[in-house]
Amino acid sequence: MKYVNLFLSFVLVVGLLSSCKSKNKPAKEEAKAEKGWVSLFDGKTSTGWRGYNSPAFPNAYWEIVDGCFHCRGIGKGDMTNTDLITEKKYSNFELSLEWNISQGGNSGIFIFAQEVPEKPIYMSAPEMQVIDNQNHPDAKLGVNGNRQAGSLYDMIPAVPQNAKPAGEWNQVGILSDNGRVVFKLNGENVVTFTLGTDEWKQMCANSKFKDWEWFVNTAKEGHIGLQDHGFEVWFRNIKIREL
Repeated sequence: MKYVNLFLSFVLVVGLLSSCKSKNKPAKEEAKAEKGWVSLFDGKTSTGWRGYNSPAFPNAYWEIVDGCFHCRGIGKGDMTNTDLITEKKYSNFELSLEWNISQGGNSGIFIFAQEVPEKPIYMSAPEMQVIDNQNHPDAKLGVNGNRQAGSLYDMIPAVPQNAKPAGEWNQVGILSDNGRVVFKLNGENVVTFTLGTDEWKQMCANSKFKDWEWFVNTAKEGHIGLQDHGFEVWFRNIKIREL
C-alpha cells in the first residue's frame, strides 16, 4: 500500500506540473505574438496623426471619444485635408485595427498615401473599402462586389465577403511585404495583390484609376490614412508592426 500511495503521489505531481506548463504556454505564446507591435493611437490624443495635406489635426471633422477616432460625418466627403494620415510613412508592415460604420456610411483605409498638392488622398493610395454593404449605393456598383467592404476598392472584391453590418465592429489586418499586400477581414484573408506587376497594371487599366499616374505607379512607402467620406465612422485599437 505504501508503494501504491507513493506512485499515486508521483502521478499527481506530474499532472500538476503538466497543467501549469499548459497554462503558462498560451501566455508565453501571446507575449511572443505581441512582440514588435506598436500602438498608433492611444485612444486619448491625436498624437502621431494629422490631416492629409495639412500640418494640423482636423478637429472640426474628427473627435476622440470612448477610445475611438470618430469621424463626425459633417464633411462633403471629397475634401483634401479632412482625411487622417499617420505622421510617419511605412513600407513593410502589419497593420491591425477595428472599424465600425454608421448605417448607410462609407469610408476607407489607405496605404502608401502620398500628399499630392490639391489632390485627394485616393489619387495615390490603394484603399481597403469600409462601407455599409446593405445600405450605401456604392456597394452595389463596380464589378463582382469590388466596392464592398474589405475590397481593394474598385479593383479586387473581398472573398469571402464576411463584413459585419453597420453598427458592429469589424477587425482588419493589412500585410505589406516588399510590394505584396494582403487584406484580412474578421480573421480571413480576403484580398491579395502585388504592386508594380503586369497584373497590377492591367487591373489599374480596367478601373477608375487608369489615368491616375500616382495610383498606377503606387509608391511602396507612404502614409496610412483613414477617410472622411462625409459619413460617421469609428476606428479603434490601431497598431502596427514594422517588418
